[in-house]
Amino acid sequence: MSLKERIQQVERRIQAACERSGRRREDVSVVAVTKYVSLETTGLLLDEGIVHIGENRPQNAVPKWEALEGRGVWHFIGHLQSNKVKDVIGKFQYIHSLDRLSLAKELEKRAAAQGITVSAFLQVNVSGEASKHGVRPEEAADLLREIASYSHVRIIGLMTMAPIEDDPEQTRPVFRGLRELRDRLNAQQITKEPLTELSMGMSGDFEVAIEEGATWVRLGTLLVGKGEET
Repeated sequence: MSLKERIQQVERRIQAACERSGRRREDVSVVAVTKYVSLETTGLLLDEGIVHIGENRPQNAVPKWEALEGRGVWHFIGHLQSNKVKDVIGKFQYIHSLDRLSLAKELEKRAAAQGITVSAFLQVNVSGEASKHGVRPEEAADLLREIASYSHVRIIGLMTMAPIEDDPEQTRPVFRGLRELRDRLNAQQITKEPLTELSMGMSGDFEVAIEEGATWVRLGTLLVGKGEET
């Protein structure tokens, strides 16, 4: 299947998921996960109209970003070490993996130095898996309060990763849990602006995530082919 055909297939599935759940198609955005994809393929995705590019390792992403001269909107979707923040600030408009205060402080410092604001998702470990990064749901409010005064880090929503399941339906409680947590946090009015975004859903479960309110889905395999996303 060609890249164009894969994109068209994904689009049909997103449309159907939106229709099933009574949502507007324009409220769901796709981040193409290109972490195991060549520079050439990343460029082809951009040529095909995919705007949002997701990478999880600075050492792999920055050379692509430079070669593509900053084309597209770049999302950092992997675990971010504080000592790597200097490499991603100014290149990645979105950070999907803010999971601790020390990282927030480094993002604030580096963004302030460049006079920019970075949009970030608070990563929450809804499933409770030891292998997953993210704050526990009950810790989210306290961390948001700590970050609320920052001027250069804007928390726009929450992110989670569901367990890998043979039946995508099994992931529904995780995605529903993130949406319900967001709504509870908004009711507490902790952040300067309401949290509007939910980054959740990958190639195996994105339709369920959309049905539960995802506004960003992170797709690798379906867009770039099998064997190119873990």
